[in-house]
Amino acid sequence: MQFQVPQGIERELKIVGPLTFKQFLFIGGAGLGCAVLYLFLMQKSFFLFIISSILVVTAGISLAFVKIQGTPLPTALMNLLFFSISKKTFLWKRKVFSPQIIRIQRERPKETKEKGSQISISEKSQLEDLSSKLETGM
Repeated sequence: MQFQVPQGIERELKIVGPLTFKQFLFIGGAGLGCAVLYLFLMQKSFFLFIISSILVVTAGISLAFVKIQGTPLPTALMNLLFFSISKKTFLWKRKVFSPQIIRIQRERPKETKEKGSQISISEKSQLEDLSSKLETGM
């Protein structure tokens, strides 16, 4: 029995034009931040308003579109924050092992010089001997 496997289930839905809902919130938040900056800083200094608006828009666009090794920037920043504030304890406990001494005693064969117990070792193997007998007919 074959099953249909859904494709593209990891993609977020495009809600507002080509943007997902999160991207729309980040860009909309940057636009709202620029409007608030306009109300407070435009009367004091136009240059300060332009610099701060550029920073807010850059932050909003980077939060919406930048990925670090396939991870969205907001998720990477949250991981960084949780890692920075979490407790880190690094312990190294040395394990003490008692040394085990293994002694291997090899028994040496006793050399006996009995004339009757000598085994004659032929230079040829039995197979070679049989082969030569068959060839020569002896």
